[in-house]
Amino acid sequence: MSPANLLQLIVLAALWGASFLFIRVGVAEFGVAPLMALRVGIGALFLVAMLLSRRPLAATIATLKKRWPQLLAVGILNSAAPFCLFAYAELTLSAGATSVINATTPLFGALVAYLWLKDRLTTVRTIGMAIGFAGVLVLVWNQIAPDHAGHDAALPVQGLLAAAAALAASALYGVAGNFAKKYLMDVDAMTNAAGSMIGATLTLAPIAFLTWPAAPVSAHAWGAVLALGIGCTGIAYFIYFHLVAVAGPARAMTVTFVIPLFGILWGALFLGEHVSLAMIAGCAIVLAGTALATGFVKRVPFTARSKARAVN
Repeated sequence: MSPANLLQLIVLAALWGASFLFIRVGVAEFGVAPLMALRVGIGALFLVAMLLSRRPLAATIATLKKRWPQLLAVGILNSAAPFCLFAYAELTLSAGATSVINATTPLFGALVAYLWLKDRLTTVRTIGMAIGFAGVLVLVWNQIAPDHAGHDAALPVQGLLAAAAALAASALYGVAGNFAKKYLMDVDAMTNAAGSMIGATLTLAPIAFLTWPAAPVSAHAWGAVLALGIGCTGIAYFIYFHLVAVAGPARAMTVTFVIPLFGILWGALFLGEHVSLAMIAGCAIVLAGTALATGFVKRVPFTARSKARAVN
């Protein structure tokens, strides 16, 4: 990967890591559906503009009309539903913790590929999944432990529900990736992104209208929405698909390992979130498991050396 591509990867991780910060800022005032409807709506406008600057209008409309059922499905699975689940999770969990749970997406992607597309799942990848989910347990326990709960007996239950929502969002990302692989391989990445974002907007718009907040929303929350829609969705998706084109999907996906670092950093810097040793440990365990489950690391450390000694 060239230095320019590496810099783009870091910027992408910083933007997607910041999305958890802006969700936490905006969700308390907007509510789940209105916040996410605005996010995908702004993102859709940005991506459609970028798409039309690259492809003729007639060809774009023809593709969208032909493949709208699949694009709508990806829009729901990859944007509308998981975005709302993460927003719900951040009503309880910290931005940093939620960003780490998001790093389990490749674990779910590998599991769904094994169950649905019959991809091979090696022993090492299976071990990686187990390690990754163990890291989530460490992280969630750190968030709902008695010293966090204080005298609020409901907090552990809320924390478990929030963690379940974040894990469900990551699982949907895994389903969406495999769905796109199976049904949208012949559609270019930018059309896929713009079309699915339009589908997510159409899905969430009616719910947002019915649940729009009665109280006026502050300029602070509106700023979070604009940052989410323009920076963390429109610009971030554009950078991601550019990296896929110039560096390949495998290298572009390494952004998964960097997002939690920025999620924790932004939460600590701008929201004053506490970063404990348990949280750092949970993050490290999740990332280690993800590296094994996705094949980024080909073997469990020290196992090859042990086998060599056994042979000698």
